[in-house]
Amino acid sequence: MNPAKTAFKTILPVIERVVLATDHAFSGYIQPRRLRGKLLLQPYIGWGTPTAIELTGRVLLPRTVAPARKGDRRLQNFRNVMRRLFSREVAGVRVMGVLAGETASAISDSDGYFTLHFKPREALAAGWYELALSMEGREEGPTQARVQVVSEARFGIISDLDDTVIQSDVTSLPRMLMTSLTGNARTRSPFPGVGALYRALTREGEKRNPIFYVSSSPWNFFDLLWQFLEYRRIPLGPLFLRNWGMDLLSGHGGYKHSVIERILARYPELKFVLVGDSGEKDPEIYAEVVRRHPGRVLAVYIRDVTSGLRDEGVMHLREEVGRAGVDLVLASDSLDAASHAMALGLITPGEFRNVLTSVARTYES
Repeated sequence: MNPAKTAFKTILPVIERVVLATDHAFSGYIQPRRLRGKLLLQPYIGWGTPTAIELTGRVLLPRTVAPARKGDRRLQNFRNVMRRLFSREVAGVRVMGVLAGETASAISDSDGYFTLHFKPREALAAGWYELALSMEGREEGPTQARVQVVSEARFGIISDLDDTVIQSDVTSLPRMLMTSLTGNARTRSPFPGVGALYRALTREGEKRNPIFYVSSSPWNFFDLLWQFLEYRRIPLGPLFLRNWGMDLLSGHGGYKHSVIERILARYPELKFVLVGDSGEKDPEIYAEVVRRHPGRVLAVYIRDVTSGLRDEGVMHLREEVGRAGVDLVLASDSLDAASHAMALGLITPGEFRNVLTSVARTYES
C-alpha cells in the first residue's frame, strides 16, 4: 500500500478520537431544554422505493460556514473544515415531515440524528421529490429536503468518493492533508472524465439509472461533498457517510459493506456496477459482494491509485471475481472503465466519446 495512504490511515483514527473526546469534554450533546437560540436542521438525501422511503438528518447548533468560492484562502477553508468536524449535536428534538400526504416524525438521538420513514398509500413514480421538514415547538421556518425514489432501471451504480471521484493526492501525505483540510467544494478536483463517465452510466435525461455514494467520510462533510458534486456536474444521488461516534468501532470496511448490503436488499431486482479505488478495501469489499450475491453485479471498476504489492493483491481478487463471471477492471483512468462499459453495453459509443473528450480536455488544460 502507498506509504502516504498508510500514514493517513494511521492518522485518521487519531483525528476521529480527538473529535469524539472534544464532544464529550463539552458535555457530549445538548438537550433542547437548555437552548434559547436557533437550531440547524440538516437533512441528508432520502432514498427508497415507491412504497417505502427513509430520510435521515441531524439537529445541530448553527455554525457559520460561508458558501465555497474558488478564491477562498486556505486558512478560511481550514476553519470551515474544523467548524464542520466540531459540530454540536442536539438531542430530544422531534422532527416532522410530509411526503405524498403521509406524515412521519422522529426524535433526534444523542448524536443529533433522526430518521423518518414514509410509507405512501399510493405508490410514487420514480424520480426526485422535495418535502418540508420542521421541528416541533420551534420557531424556525421549514427546511427543504430531497428524496430519490427508484423503481425500474437498467441497473444501479454504487460508488466510493475519496480517491474514486475526488482526487486526494494519495502519493504524498503532506499534499493529501493540505488538500483535505484546506480545500473546499470548488477547489477540490475530480479525476479526469469521471463526470462524463457517471453521466453516461446514469443516463441523465432518459430513464435514469440511480447512483449511490458510499464513503468513509463523516456526515459532518455532507454539505461539502454535495456542493462538490453539484459544482462538477457529477450525477447526484443519496450519500451514505459515517457517524464518527457510532461507526468508529465497526471499521471502514465493515461499515461500507453493511451499507451496500442494505442497498442491495432494498432493490432486490436491480443489478449494480460497483466503482471504487485500490487505496483502501474497496476491492475486497466488492469481491465479497460478488460472492454473496451471484448475478447481482455487472462489473467492478477499481481506480488504480496504488502500485506494487497492493496491485498484485487486486489482480488476485480480479481472478477470483472473474471465476464468478464478473469482470474487475483495474482502471488507470476513467477511459479504461468507459471502454469496458461500452463493450458490455452499459454505455453507448457516443457516451464513450464524451468520456474520451472530457479526459483529453483535462490533460490539455
